[in-house]
Amino acid sequence: MPNTSFAFKQFIIKQDKCAMKVGTDAVLLGAWVSPNGSRQILDIGTGTGVIALMIGQKTQAHIDAIEIDENAFLQAQQNVDDSKFARTISVMHSTLQEYAKATAKKYDLIVTNPPYFEQSFKSSDELRSVARHADVLPFEELLDGVMNLLDPKGKFCLILPTLEAEKFRILAQKRGLILSKLLRVKSNVTKDVEKRHIMQFEFTPTDFSEKTIAIEEEERHHYTQDYKDLTKDYYLNL
Repeated sequence: MPNTSFAFKQFIIKQDKCAMKVGTDAVLLGAWVSPNGSRQILDIGTGTGVIALMIGQKTQAHIDAIEIDENAFLQAQQNVDDSKFARTISVMHSTLQEYAKATAKKYDLIVTNPPYFEQSFKSSDELRSVARHADVLPFEELLDGVMNLLDPKGKFCLILPTLEAEKFRILAQKRGLILSKLLRVKSNVTKDVEKRHIMQFEFTPTDFSEKTIAIEEEERHHYTQDYKDLTKDYYLNL
């Protein structure tokens, strides 16, 4: 039986209406991102609203969260309304393409856990396919939206599997977005393969920093100290 809700330390995520449930990728990104004095933040493809709420926990900035799927939008709205961060988070039912054309806002920080499967078989669950496949938001169109919406001094952060991250980095650099910060994520300390890359891009060249963390020790569900330190403000059992 699927989990219909997920409890964090300062909010609860209901997810019975969402195709994509709370996952490690979203938690990693939400925990890693630093608002650093941002006043306007955009979460693209908010899903359950988990990343917007995680960021809302550590900033007084206003957060706009957009979502293409109606059920996910309604669920995210419910999760935000039920939280103590409702005053600073606005959830909107929109595609990035539509939103970028409709608003004149510029954001100090843009975050996304984007769809990324470009050439894989689609699942029989149409909503899950939309959430996981890049058909509805190709990397090029994601970058178009970010280029229109990001303040010249702003930062853009996202998480992708390693192969897709390498492709995205090349496309971003061609648009003038420079990789300034990188977190390499391994699933286990015993594995050499990096599972995910969390990346921060900026328009202006700056000092580059990178780090590698593993999620688990040798035994499954035994989490590394790095992972605990990253997520301790959110997970109930840490």
